[in-house]
Amino acid sequence: MNQKTTEKVVKSDEQWKQDLNPQQYHVLREKGTDRAFTGAFYNNHDEGTYLCAGCGQELFSSRSKYDSGSGWPSFYQPASPGVVELDQDNSHGMQRIEVKCARCGGHLGHRFDDGPAPSHLRYCINSTSLKFTPQR
Repeated sequence: MNQKTTEKVVKSDEQWKQDLNPQQYHVLREKGTDRAFTGAFYNNHDEGTYLCAGCGQELFSSRSKYDSGSGWPSFYQPASPGVVELDQDNSHGMQRIEVKCARCGGHLGHRFDDGPAPSHLRYCINSTSLKFTPQR
């Protein structure tokens, strides 16, 4: 389901628990994280599209993916404007910018200001929060 819409997906916690596996639920709904260098996509170099594992919204393109050395998939921009939302995150004694899916509100990861040109941003995203569709 490659949708580029911000029409909200609203489900109860019980519905999310039925639709997601336990690790996806932990990351997307409880703001968990993958351990560095363990996610399925941190070292993926295939061309394609990264979708939200919660709702299928198209989030990132492999064209904006790069190796940040952080151990998580990193992108310098979303696939299109409005597909992600940003929130201040002051948890764990840090000040960060949380990245969420604009469609379902799922936690994706964090954004930092140390990325490459042209945006100089790094969207550091959990593999668990993503699905990958190879380019055909």
